[in-house]
Amino acid sequence: MRPSLVPGLAHELRFTVTDAKTVPALYPEAPSFQSMPAVFATGFMVGFLEWACLECVLPHLEPGEQTVGTHVDFSHVAATPPGMEVVAVATLVEVDGRRLVFAVEARDAREVISRGRHERFVIDRAKFDAKLAAKAAG
Repeated sequence: MRPSLVPGLAHELRFTVTDAKTVPALYPEAPSFQSMPAVFATGFMVGFLEWACLECVLPHLEPGEQTVGTHVDFSHVAATPPGMEVVAVATLVEVDGRRLVFAVEARDAREVISRGRHERFVIDRAKFDAKLAAKAAG
């Protein structure tokens, strides 16, 4: 991690919701999801908020380092239809060793759709991959 990885870093990310990011698209093999409204799915919103956090810290990592999500605590308080833009703002609020804590908020063109907190952990990708391979091998 570079010395520039400090609380106060922030990143804004914009994305236009497509049909592919709605509830029925989340798990096409689940009939119960198919009958749900075609609005921005909470599962995809979580990924969108994580993406904003990733982009926030990426320039402050050393080669070979990445971050992985370890905790999410988000609300999802308003539905967003396909075609509407969503904007996420991720702010790094704490650096505790390799643990990173973010405050996040997402809005659509009309209102706040999410607020919360997200934790990520800085990993050495090569070590992570080696542990994962060992786990997969049994």
